[in-house]
Amino acid sequence: MIARIIPIMIVVLLISQPASAQFDRLLKGIGVGGQKGLSDAKIGEGLKEALKVGTENTVTFTGKTDGFFLNQAIKILMPEKLRTLEKGLRTVGYGPQVDEFVLSMNRSAEKAAPFAKQIFWDAIGEMTFEDVRKIFSGHETAVTEYFQGKTTDKLTVVFKPIVDKTMNEVGVTRQYKELVGRYEAIPFVKKESFDIDQYVVSKALNGLFHVLGGEEKKIRTNPAARTTDLLKEVFGK
Repeated sequence: MIARIIPIMIVVLLISQPASAQFDRLLKGIGVGGQKGLSDAKIGEGLKEALKVGTENTVTFTGKTDGFFLNQAIKILMPEKLRTLEKGLRTVGYGPQVDEFVLSMNRSAEKAAPFAKQIFWDAIGEMTFEDVRKIFSGHETAVTEYFQGKTTDKLTVVFKPIVDKTMNEVGVTRQYKELVGRYEAIPFVKKESFDIDQYVVSKALNGLFHVLGGEEKKIRTNPAARTTDLLKEVFGK
């Protein structure tokens, strides 16, 4: 009976709508090809679930004391443009102050990280089915890279005042101005101009996406990281 029904369905679909799209949909409906019968909606739910779990873990790992500072992959270092300043200050005995400044930049990122979660989650809701189709079968950080490309500018606008506030609380801006002042007091040195606020914002977001990419890899490749039934169903296939 099934063998007779399927050809009839195919003929009807070919007549009424574009053949290729409807044929693919028919195959998915009867469990042939595709992701073993998973619908676009189910795959989309799985990707969004992965991002929610990943962002939850990301802000938990980074938004704690030493979440940035002791993670060598994302630790915020002295800006490359200011390495001459750093070297000069260490030469004249200000090494401890430089170290404290580096620590304060990381503390600022750690304090700001938890505020990113809701921003991330809001952006997840904007993913379309077309986006889902393109990235589901991609490489192990395809979702994170798509997400980063789509949201970095918006996240920067929203995230910057949060980071600026925490930088003032932690003392990053004050320490930076003090270090620059001491450096410029050294005879014959070249004055430096640098947007330290934007630097910390950029590095903080880069660090968050780096950790999120690691979380995505685990969900894609490690069954133990699939902590919900939906993740097991979608990524288990």
